This record gives sequence, structure tokens and C-alpha cells, in this order.
Amino acid sequence: MKKTTLLWLFLWVFAATAWAQNADSLFIRENYQKYEYYIPMRDGTKLFTHVYVPKDASEQNKYPMLMQRTCYSVAPYGLDQYPTRLGPSPTLMRDKYIFVYQDVRGRYMSEGQWTNMTPHIPNKKGKNDVDEASDTFDTIEWLLKNIKHNNGRIGQWGISYPGFYTVAGALSNHPALKAVSPQAPVGDFFFDDFHHNGAFTLGYFFTYPVFGVQKTKNTPESWFREDGIKTPSRDVYQYLLDLGPLKNANELYKDNFFWKETVEHPNYDEFWQKRGIIQHLKGVKPAMMTVGGWFDAEDLYGPLNVYKANEKGSPGAYNTLVMSPFGHGRWSRDAKGPTLHSNVYFGDNIAQFYQQEIEAKFFRHFLKESGDGKTGLPEAYMFDTGSKKWMQFDAWPAKNAQNLTFYLHENGKLNSQMPQAANSFTEYVSDPAKPVPHTENLRSMGGFTPFDYMSEDQRFAGRRPDVLVFQTDELTEDITLGGEIMAKLKVSTTGSDADFFVKLIDVYPGNEPDHPYMPDRKMILGGYQQMVRSEIMRARFRNSFEKPEPMQPNQITEVNFRLQDVLHTFKKGHRIMIQIQSTAFPLFDRNPQKFVENIYKANPEDFIKATHRVYHQQSAASAIEVQVIK
Repeated sequence: MKKTTLLWLFLWVFAATAWAQNADSLFIRENYQKYEYYIPMRDGTKLFTHVYVPKDASEQNKYPMLMQRTCYSVAPYGLDQYPTRLGPSPTLMRDKYIFVYQDVRGRYMSEGQWTNMTPHIPNKKGKNDVDEASDTFDTIEWLLKNIKHNNGRIGQWGISYPGFYTVAGALSNHPALKAVSPQAPVGDFFFDDFHHNGAFTLGYFFTYPVFGVQKTKNTPESWFREDGIKTPSRDVYQYLLDLGPLKNANELYKDNFFWKETVEHPNYDEFWQKRGIIQHLKGVKPAMMTVGGWFDAEDLYGPLNVYKANEKGSPGAYNTLVMSPFGHGRWSRDAKGPTLHSNVYFGDNIAQFYQQEIEAKFFRHFLKESGDGKTGLPEAYMFDTGSKKWMQFDAWPAKNAQNLTFYLHENGKLNSQMPQAANSFTEYVSDPAKPVPHTENLRSMGGFTPFDYMSEDQRFAGRRPDVLVFQTDELTEDITLGGEIMAKLKVSTTGSDADFFVKLIDVYPGNEPDHPYMPDRKMILGGYQQMVRSEIMRARFRNSFEKPEPMQPNQITEVNFRLQDVLHTFKKGHRIMIQIQSTAFPLFDRNPQKFVENIYKANPEDFIKATHRVYHQQSAASAIEVQVIK
């Protein structure tokens, strides 16, 4: 029965998707006229731009513009070539806007030199002081003067890297830029995407050609493909383990400038600091709606911190946050049908609700309607991933959130009582030669970036001797964790460095029934350990991300770090679990556990076994601090 249901679901989704794409393609060709331009920037560089104008645009029927700037190509190229969709969603495409797509400088058909996370220049002194904000400003100026029948208002959106360009575009503060929606925006490469708290995201290893190879001419083709790594094995875990220390990758990426930059800047030095965009969010004038997914394995740090920084730095501005139960950018995809992430089912038509009732309302209000800020949308539209419903808040974190501390105890206990033991710890041996896998799904390790692990079952990890498990008793009532999470660990090691990967987990009852859409027929939800949130901390950065320092062997040390926010109701009969481990491979690189100045240059003999202790005693109590919404 389950197999038949899953087959019908697949066939239905496939047929619905094909029909929708065909209908969208037909609508675009019938209703839009395509144009191609090279738009000059203030320094003389010209950026390739596609413009799609509604055919019924006229002096009496003017349209606002919606723009996306991207490093991932504005294909298809050619005036007779049309995409299968326009804009952030089919809803907005049918609402009709003038849609603008631009290759950023140095990419595909645009001129100029490509820079990862172009440093923002707050105080520009001349025409050669250019950044993504100035390129956005200059593009808008040209569009207003040269695209007929525009109504003088423009919006910008983008997902992932284009989300970064959207944040940078907001910093242009062009008076015609009325509304921006950075979605899963890259905020800072040292804390999301390529690193987490300084730990290298090895899951991105195969993406370096995309970001680290300069093109030699303007081209509609992906010139970097020939620089990709051809692995001899489909088992990526084993391939990357056999690769050994990261220094062995130098031969594979010897001509990759971004890899060289990564290797030469292992700490949060000026190179990374000036590439962060979040610290510049001050005095932003366009209305901003930041969007993210609770299970976004690429950019969860970005949206949460973009919203909070803009809230602090731009008081009085229209600034809202939307968090949905999706992986990276999936809220923009097919809107209808069941919404799943990994094995977890959240309900039906959730993306459709977001596209029609949240996103479309935001842009429509500021670009077509009064634009007075009275959108009818809340400050924070947040999906509770435990109760599986949308929640609305007038602030985030919620004003009524109360702090609660869960303490780790001996025998794997977790509760809100301070431990009373005089000498208590749990220890484990961490062996870099046998790292804990971050997922059981070998197929998911070889893609562009990680995806499903953010809500996957964690039973496979908790049964290993090098993973510590602490859990509450069965809950006697629902408890909603909503807001920020801090891990405050008291640890020691026999080595001189260590990573600590902390996971917040929802443990289902043993009799939990399966849902009708189980993607993995071998999985059961009875006893499922759903990862709700996780984060890694490289202990060398415990006091400073700029100046790493070794741990002193066998000395109790504080390691405190933030897990990203959460909104999740743990239901009555469930348990709250914390797992702690020191490897999550190949999602993150392996810490040698012997302090070296630069892990990217570590030698094989630097990788050692180490015994780590997590303390749960009165004088050294490890804890997880959360916020609870009553």
C-alpha cells in the first residue's frame, strides 16, 4: 500500500510539474517581450542584462520592475529564447511586472573581474570605488531612463548568492528601490556556506570551480566545468577520507584562486571580515522582507542575522522575517502538494501559501499599491516545525519568550535542574581516522551542497560510542522552543584542539505512525530522532575568531557558541535530546585535535586520537540555553 501511494505521489508531482512548466512557458511567450542590454557602470564596466516587458505595457498601463542580480547566469541567452518561469513565483509572473535579470560583473556575459562576496565600500570617493551597491544603483538609474512604461518603482529579490546581492542592493538606498527580499542570503562566508564558526564546510569541496575560476571572455557557457574534480568513487565519504589532510587538495585546485584564498586565511582576518555584508546594514531605506528555511543547510545564519542586524541598524524601517519548513530555496519551487524535508511531512501547499499570501502581497503593496507599509503582514511570519503550522509574531525573538536552561547530567539525563555532583563527566574517544558521518544517506554526500541532513533521523549517530546522548523524560505537556539557542559546554581534551558538534533533537514516541508520503520505505517514524537544529564550534576560536589559541590538555575549558534560532514545539509524549560529537564528516573537515597554526596545512601525523570530556558537575555544569514561548 505504501509503495503504491508513493508511486502515485511521484507520478502526480511529475505530471503536475510538467503541466505547470508548459503553462508557464506559454504564458511568458504570449505576455512578455524580451530585450538584451549592456548597461554601463560608473567605472565603464558593462553588465549584461535581460529585460522582460509585459506586452500590454503602455503610457496608460505602466508596470514596476522586479530585478534579480546573479552570479549563476541569466540563461537562456538570445532574444528568441525564453525561460520556463519569470520572477520569484508563478503568482508574481502572472501579476505582471517588468522582470530584470543581470549577470554580475565578471560572470558569464558581463564584463569585469569576478570577486567572491564583493567587499562593500560605505564611503565611495570616486568612480572607481565600485561594489554591488553601486552596480545596483547604476543599473536602476539606467533602467528608469531607458525601459519604457515603468512606473518608477523597482524591487529586488534573490536566493542564496543572489540573496547577498539583494542585501547589497538595499545598501544602495536608491530612491526608486522600494522593496527588497533577500532569501537565504549569504551573510558571511566565515559563518555560513563555506564555514561554520570557522570550521570548513567540506561538503562544499566540489563547488570550488564554480567560485574560483575566472573566465577569459564573455560567454553564455559555464566555463568552469572543466575544472571540476572527477572522483574515482561514488562513495564520497571514503573518497574524502582517503584524500587525507586538506593540504592534499592543493594539487587538485592548484589554479583555483578561491581555494588558495581559503587556505591562506584560516582565521577571521581582514580578508573575511570585509566580505561580510551584515555589519553594513545601517540606515537601510527600502522595505525589506528576509526569507529563510529552518532546514537550510547552506544559509541559515544569513537570513536570521540579516533580519536582526537590519532591525537594529535601521530603526523605523519596514523590516520583516519569514522562516519556512524548507531546505535551501525550496519555498520558491512547486507550490502544491505535500511538503516534506527528509522523512518529515509538514502539510500540504505550504510553498503556495507563502508565494501567494506572503511574498506576492509584499511586492504588490510596495510596487503597485500605496506602499505605506500597511501590508497586513506581521513582523515575523514563522513556521513551527513541531506543531506544523504558521505562527505570527510582532517581534523576533518573540517578546514573550522566556529563558530556560537545560543541564546535562550523568547517565544521559537532561533537565532544568542544576547538577549537584561534585565530580561528574562523560567522556568519549574521538578518532579523526574514523569520523562520525553526518548522514546515513551516501547519495546526498556527492551533490553540490548538503541538503537533507538538517531533519534526518539521528539514531545512527546516537548508537556510536563517540557520540554523547542526553535526553529528557517523556514530556507531560507541549513545550515550544522559540528563539535563540546557546550551547555552554565545560569540556576538556587530552589533545590541544577539538571540535564540538551539538544537535538539538526531537525524539518521537515508539508508536509514532508513519505518514502516507514516506520517501524512504525502510524508515519508520516510531522512535525517530528528528534533528531540529545543529551547529559546530572549533574550540580554537572559543575566545576569538581572529586569534585562535590551543586548549590546555586535561584542563576544564568553557566552549560557548550559538546554535541558530528555532521555532519547534516538542509534543507531549516526545523527548528533547542533545547529542554531542566531535566529527560530522564529510559535512565538516576533520580537526587534527593537535593544535596547528593552519589546519589547511596540517600533516598526516598531526591527526591524533583524543579523549574528550563533557562535564556535568556543580562547579562545571554544561548546559543548553533556550527560549520558550508560552
